[in-house]
Amino acid sequence: MQSSCDRLELFKNIRSSIRGSDEYVLVGIDVAKSRHHAFFGTPKGKTLWKNLVFDNSVIGFEALRGLARDLQNKYGLDKVVYGLEPTASYHKPLGEYLIRQGEHVVYVSNVAVAKNRALLDGRWDKNDKKHSANVADLVGQGRCLYYDIPEESLRELRGLIAFRSK
Repeated sequence: MQSSCDRLELFKNIRSSIRGSDEYVLVGIDVAKSRHHAFFGTPKGKTLWKNLVFDNSVIGFEALRGLARDLQNKYGLDKVVYGLEPTASYHKPLGEYLIRQGEHVVYVSNVAVAKNRALLDGRWDKNDKKHSANVADLVGQGRCLYYDIPEESLRELRGLIAFRSK
């Protein structure tokens, strides 16, 4: 696993170079409790794969990565970026798994997703099939945030503080 400093520098590089690039597979993921929806596209708006539904499990995560690699090879793209819209804490197993596998992971704000949805198609309703494409679109625009995983000791401390506050 890369260090936090290396990942942060890589994030800055991706964010500044992704718009209009020909080298990225963008994976937009609409995170849910038990099953996630994913969309695969490029920063220039080309759709590579629509609506992969996968379980919130290691088997589902591996299927996601496998399809991303297949599409990367099929279209001759160099890099894959996974964009997550965090929902409660359901995104944490997926985000941590992908980062531990050396993948590039970013997240997109819920507010940005809602505003971009209205701009894309003029509607306010949330549709899982289109929602993941919306996340990928925001990543392709560079409108994404650094996905931070704190060190184990800090995560443990946060858990204890949350437990104490309850």
